[in-house]
Amino acid sequence: MIKLRSIVLAFMSIFVLNSCMDDNDIKEFNKSAIYWYNKIAHSIKASNLDKADNYYISLKSEHIHSPLLQTAMMMLANAHMNNEEYLLANYYFDEYKKRYGDSKNQEYIDFMKLKASFLGIKDVYKDQQLIQTTIDKALVFGQNYPNSTYTPLVDMLLIRLYMSQYMLNENIASLYDRLGKEKAAKIYREKNKNSIIKMSDIKIPPKTIIGKILD
Repeated sequence: MIKLRSIVLAFMSIFVLNSCMDDNDIKEFNKSAIYWYNKIAHSIKASNLDKADNYYISLKSEHIHSPLLQTAMMMLANAHMNNEEYLLANYYFDEYKKRYGDSKNQEYIDFMKLKASFLGIKDVYKDQQLIQTTIDKALVFGQNYPNSTYTPLVDMLLIRLYMSQYMLNENIASLYDRLGKEKAAKIYREKNKNSIIKMSDIKIPPKTIIGKILD
């Protein structure tokens, strides 16, 4: 009886272990490019981007010259954008630009990278460097593509970034005023003197926090 119970428990353990296994536990390799591509597409549709990234690695390592790789990169870049994973989105845009960038798509890729940087700003206090970097990228975009169809959108991003920067400096200056540190307050107000944005241009609803400027 004890022996029978042990056997039953052993089979139950095997069943539980098998039921807990997912695709990551099954080592797959030497598959066709379309196999990995379909896996990527299915994982994106299921909102499992970790799996999609892993399948992309398999596609890239086993089929580096496959034309499906180009489409997969763009799929993953946009999927991570939609999932608010902007660093990963930028990674795929960078990869795409390195391998497939040309005069036909470079403008679009640069705009998407700029958009990803902009959307990646979550806290203006913590992301001050990212704000400045994104402003610099937007200005370079304008220089590189003066007649771009994206120019109105880039201008809008720039205005919102300048507004955020202006309000950040003003809030920090006000804080120093309350602390009685007039010299420090003056430094931050000086930064706003050369801004294309003026306080009269900014209308913030009551009780709106500075971070909402980027919403």
